[in-house]
Amino acid sequence: MSQIMMYNGFERFWHWAMAVLILVLLFTGFNIHGTYQILSFEQAVDIHIITAWLLMGLWVFIIFWHFTTGEWKQYIPSSANKLIAMMKFYAIDIFLGGGHPHHKTRKSKLNPMQRMAYLSLHLAITPVVWLSGLFYLFYPYWDFIGVGSWNLGIIAMIHTGAAFALIAFLIVHLYLALTTSEEQLGYLKAMISGYEKE
Repeated sequence: MSQIMMYNGFERFWHWAMAVLILVLLFTGFNIHGTYQILSFEQAVDIHIITAWLLMGLWVFIIFWHFTTGEWKQYIPSSANKLIAMMKFYAIDIFLGGGHPHHKTRKSKLNPMQRMAYLSLHLAITPVVWLSGLFYLFYPYWDFIGVGSWNLGIIAMIHTGAAFALIAFLIVHLYLALTTSEEQLGYLKAMISGYEKE
């Protein structure tokens, strides 16, 4: 088997930078909610806000990179038949030694289920996190922007709900990344080195 460069340096950088920033946000967010008290409330809020701005800045660069390189095409949904074949693979065939229905290439890195999952992340979960977090952050200016009648508690619940959706995504992402490669930890190694066996 030959090895090909599947993930370039910037892809690997933004993947790991985003992972670290999201974990810091989750850690500080649950500290803010009182789930545990490792940091003071003020420390957790300050770190959460700084990390959120860093992540939003990174996302701007990621969006720019996707559109300038054409990588946005990786997220275009596949046909229903391909999606069903992929679901069957993960539900049954992977346990019985069945063949993988998706041939991964540099131009088609994501299988049909990954395309749907990442598209949902980018078009649903992430915007809800962004918007609810920004509304939460700029609460003192709600009257000025005309949303003074909104309920802060509902915005907080939406933000927390989106955080739980992000946690669910991370758990599934880690499980599949660590357990479904033909080579032990193959996907993790690929996201470190950039190279993957073809």
